[in-house]
Amino acid sequence: MPLRLLSYLCLAIATRYGDALYDERRSHRYVKLPVVHSTNRQAFAKAYEGKEAIAAVPLAKRADVAYYAKLNIGTPPQPIFVQLDTGSFELWVNPDCATLEGSSNVRFCRAAGHYDPSSSSSAVGLSLTKSLRYGIGGANIRYVLDTVGLAGTDALLQDVQFGVAFDTVDEFSGILGIGHGENVTIPYKNVIDQLADQGVTHTKAFSLALGSKSEQEGVIIFGGLDKAKFAGTLQTQPILPAIDAPDGVPRYWINMQSLSITPPGGNTRQYPNASMAVFLDSGATLTLLPTRLANAIAADFGADATDSNGFFAVDCKFNSQSGTLNFGFAGVTIRVPYREIVREIRTAYGFECYLGISPSEDFVLLGDTVLRSVYAIFDQTNNAIHMAQYSNCGSNEKEITAQTDFSNVRGDCKAPDSRAANANSEPLSLDNGTGAGASNSPDSSAPTWQDLGFGKWLMAWVTMCAILLVSGLVW
Repeated sequence: MPLRLLSYLCLAIATRYGDALYDERRSHRYVKLPVVHSTNRQAFAKAYEGKEAIAAVPLAKRADVAYYAKLNIGTPPQPIFVQLDTGSFELWVNPDCATLEGSSNVRFCRAAGHYDPSSSSSAVGLSLTKSLRYGIGGANIRYVLDTVGLAGTDALLQDVQFGVAFDTVDEFSGILGIGHGENVTIPYKNVIDQLADQGVTHTKAFSLALGSKSEQEGVIIFGGLDKAKFAGTLQTQPILPAIDAPDGVPRYWINMQSLSITPPGGNTRQYPNASMAVFLDSGATLTLLPTRLANAIAADFGADATDSNGFFAVDCKFNSQSGTLNFGFAGVTIRVPYREIVREIRTAYGFECYLGISPSEDFVLLGDTVLRSVYAIFDQTNNAIHMAQYSNCGSNEKEITAQTDFSNVRGDCKAPDSRAANANSEPLSLDNGTGAGASNSPDSSAPTWQDLGFGKWLMAWVTMCAILLVSGLVW
């Protein structure tokens, strides 16, 4: 009787879900990529082989300060890690590793991978060249067309134009620019354009959660969002048009309304004249603020002035304190724990700490030291950024469509405890409030069908049925 019952179950599953074995991964129009920090030894194992070197290079020229995503380029696919950069617009690969300072930087650069167009049957060389310049470093590139796959997914973009570098300065990897593309900043379709144009996503929108320093990993979802990566309701910030942007360039500029500090066990104090346009730049490690404002914040961390490299040296004790810097926007305040805003660097003399904010009269941007505490949806289709406080309580992914009402999208997580020194470091429990999806969202403490993947579960059943059938136990 048990075997006969099992045979009926196998037949029912095959009849109802057989097609899912082939189309489960295409049942939605979004694609998810892990975002890993360069200190993630599992992702960059080759960079940490052998004796660990202590990099004696300027702080601004270190490889261990950025976030990366993995692409598979060409036919057959060649795996390449590229820096994820919301502050630029183009994809390029192949930095010149030999020109870098420090053996650890060279090892990391080589571990990121190298693309060889001559080894790809789908590569088409173009005669166009271009010179790209960044806040630090630059690249001279020659364009090619080739397939670009998003590692770990079945998304494969055809005939994507990108650059292959033939000369670089201070670049540790290629860069995936995910700012505005065709007819806005460049004359061709970039990766965000191609994802929408080739039907991988419904809209030109993606969500980004860098994760905390201790997590060393986050996630980017092109065409989707994850309700288990933030607390509260998403708040929409209009992207400033280029004509109103401080640099006149169409970037992810939004208005910041206030900036304050909440010391451990103390009262929140506002910094004066903190209302200004800022842009969100995942390709920048540091946050850049006007000199007067940066100096005021540094003073609260015990730093009187910058060092010879332009950084504020601070006591490493702040990494274990529970204070926050609070960045205010329309409808939401992003609370950044001290431990996320302070950078701890290993040197030949031990550990040194620096404030993750630098003074600048040329540019105002929120880099990784702030963005680790932000959950943001970069929405080019609606010219807006939808943001909330980052918090990690598992995974609950949703498509973004033209009909998505972001004002009604509430995160599944509780807000981080700003009194805890590791406020953003550990996964938090689910919110028991009234937010949509709060009661049935997966917790990170236990795997669910969403975590394991329905296709894998179904494949296991079919495999078992096949084995029993061959053995003659199911009829």
